Amino acid sequence: MGERADSAFNTTGSKWLLPVSGYLGFPLDQVNFLACQLFALAAAFWFRLYLSPSHANPLVRHAVATLLGIAFLIFCFGWYAAHILTVVVASYLIVVQADINNVHRYSMVMAMGYLTACQVSRVFIFNYGILSTDFSGPLMIVTQKITTLAFQLHDGMCKKSEQLTPEQKLLAVNVRPSFIEYLSYNLNFLSVLVGPCSNYKDYIDFIEGRHIGRRLRQHSGACNGQNGYDKTPEPSPLHAVCRKLLVCCGCMLFFLTVTRSLPITYNVNPHFISHAPFFTRLTYAFFSIQAARPKFYFAWTLADAVNNAAGYGFLGMDENGKPSWDLICNLNILGIETATSFKTFIDNWNIRTGIWLKTVCYDRAPKHRLALTFILSALWHGVYPGYYFTFITAIPITMAARAIRKSVRHYFLGYRGLKLGYDILTWAATQLAICYTVMPFLLLDVESTLVYYWSMYFHVHIISILAAIALHQKHKPREPSAATKTFSSASFSSPCSAQCQPVHSNNNDKVD
Repeated sequence: MGERADSAFNTTGSKWLLPVSGYLGFPLDQVNFLACQLFALAAAFWFRLYLSPSHANPLVRHAVATLLGIAFLIFCFGWYAAHILTVVVASYLIVVQADINNVHRYSMVMAMGYLTACQVSRVFIFNYGILSTDFSGPLMIVTQKITTLAFQLHDGMCKKSEQLTPEQKLLAVNVRPSFIEYLSYNLNFLSVLVGPCSNYKDYIDFIEGRHIGRRLRQHSGACNGQNGYDKTPEPSPLHAVCRKLLVCCGCMLFFLTVTRSLPITYNVNPHFISHAPFFTRLTYAFFSIQAARPKFYFAWTLADAVNNAAGYGFLGMDENGKPSWDLICNLNILGIETATSFKTFIDNWNIRTGIWLKTVCYDRAPKHRLALTFILSALWHGVYPGYYFTFITAIPITMAARAIRKSVRHYFLGYRGLKLGYDILTWAATQLAICYTVMPFLLLDVESTLVYYWSMYFHVHIISILAAIALHQKHKPREPSAATKTFSSASFSSPCSAQCQPVHSNNNDKVD
C-alpha cells in the first residue's frame, strides 16, 4: 500500500514541483500538467499581444509555438516525449516522400500502429501500471492531427473538385507543408498536451493572421479590407477566456469537494455490493459518474481557454452580433447535463474527436462505414478491456433508445405538461444509461467490470435488448443518412460542418 502511494508522486517528467505535489496531495504528473497549462495560458496572452502577425513573421510564430510545445512535453513526460517526437517526424517523412495517392493510407497505418503499440505496452507489458496523465494522451491528439492533415492533403493534391464534399473542398490542402509548419501544427504549445485537434488550414490562418478576418467575412460579410489582421478590427477573446476560466474554477472546486469523496472504485467494493440494497448501489453509481465528469470538463475547458487567449478559436459573430470563440470547443456542459437522449449526450461530448472520426473514416469508407468507424474509435481509445465493454454495451442501448423514441415520443408532443414529463423521464433514463455504459470505461479491467455488471444484474443490457427486439418490427428502417453514427463514451460527437458549428447546435437529420 505504501509503495502504491509513493508511486503517485513519481513521474517520468520533471521533479521540480515535487514539494508542491506533496503539500497539495496531488500526484506529481497532475501537478506538472496543471503547471504547464497555466504557463501556456500566460504564454498565450503574450503570444497574441507581443508576437501577433503584425509584430512577428509566421516563421517566428511557428518556431516559438513549437519550442514551447516540445518543452512542455519534456517537462511532463521526460524521455517518453521521444515517442511523440518520433511519430511526428516519421509522419512528415511520409508526407514529403510517399506517393500522394497513398499518403493518407501510410499516415493512418503508421500513426495508429504506433499509438496502438504504445497502448498495448501500457496494458499487457506494464500491467496497467500507468500514471494518471501518461504520454499516450498527447500521442492520441497527435495521431488525430497527423491523419487529419494526411487526408486533407490527399483531397487537395489528388482528388478532383467534383469528388469532394463541400466540407472537404473547404479544408483541402493543396501544398505539402514545410517541416516547421508540420511541427508547429502537431506540437504547438496551445494543444500539445490535451488538444483539441483542429484543421490544418484554420491553424495556418491563425499563425499567418488571416484567422479572424476570414471568419468575419464568412459569417457576417463585414470586412474593412482585404488582408485580414491589419485592416479588420479583431474581437477580443478576453470575455470568452474569463468565462471559461470561471467554469474551470467551478470544476476544480467540485472535484476537490465532491469527486474525491465519491470514488468510482467503491462501486465494486465487495462489502458495499453485499450489504447495500440495489437502489442504494444504483444511486451511488449515478452520483459517482456525475462526479467524475468535472475533471474532463476542467481539462477540455482550460485547453479551449488557452487557445482563445492566443487568439485562436474564433468562430464568427453569433445571432446577437457578439463574437463567438467556440470554433474548437470540445464540449457543451449544459448539453451534456440536460441530455434527454444518447445522441444528444454524444453530440456534446468530446466534439472534436467525433469530427475527426467522421472526417477520416465515416465520410470516406465505401461500405460498412459504421463498423469501420467503431473499430477506429475503439483502437484510438486504447486496448483496456473496459473501453470495449463500454462500446459494446452502447449498441443495444442506442438501438433501444431509437426504437422507443420512434414508438412513443409523438404521443407526448401535443400537450406541454406531457412533453415536460416525457423530457424529465427521458433525462433520467439517459443519465442512468450513460452511467451504466461508461462505468467500465473508468474501471478499465475485466474483473471489475463484470463485478459491477453482476451487481447491477445486467438490467440495462436486458431491458435494452428486449425493447429493441420488441419494437423493431413496428418500424421500417429509414434510409441511413450520412449523419447516422455510433457511440463511444469519449468520442463520436456531433459531426459538425467544416466550419465547426457551435457545440450547442445539433444535426436534426440524425436519427435519435
